[in-house]
Formats: sequence, structure tokens, C-alpha cells
Amino acid sequence: MIAVIAVGFVLLIVIAVVVGILDAARTNAWRRVAAERRRTWELRQQLQHHQIADQDAWDDD
Repeated sequence: MIAVIAVGFVLLIVIAVVVGILDAARTNAWRRVAAERRRTWELRQQLQHHQIADQDAWDDD
């Protein structure tokens, strides 16, 4: 019974190490994806603010 528990803990540790290594290897790719998503979001925000400013021009009349 204790051997099964020990094997389970060892398996969990091995899985954690493998996941950590794979995650570290993919960090640059995920950072590029996040940067692209942020640029897209910022452009959408700027467009929305410009559209709101254009609509507000009618309110000044």
C-alpha cells in the first residue's frame, strides 16, 4: 500500500517537471500571441474612441 502511494507521488512529481519544462519551452510563443492580441485590442479601442468622438461632433451643433 505504501509503495502504491510512493509511486503515485513520484508520478505526480515527474508530471509536474515535464509540464514545467514544456511550459518554459513555449513561453516565447505565448508571449508573442499575447502581444499580438494586445495590439489588436488597442487598435479596436482607438477605433471605438474615434467613432465616439465623431458621433459627439453632432452633439455640438
